[in-house]
Amino acid sequence: MKSCVKASYLMSKQLDTPLSFKEKTMLKVHMAMCKNCRRCHTHLNAIHGWCHQRHDKELSAK
Repeated sequence: MKSCVKASYLMSKQLDTPLSFKEKTMLKVHMAMCKNCRRCHTHLNAIHGWCHQRHDKELSAK
């Protein structure tokens, strides 16, 4: 469980800043083994993308 908490932290951090080599490796290894974290990562990326699209749409409407 503790590794999933760390993985979710790294997934979130990755959306804002580049991860270090060590962080990328830790996340890759964990995601290779954890189906739930892979699903979470997919959903997190989808939400992030949707938010950016929404933000860009609102900016272009002004």
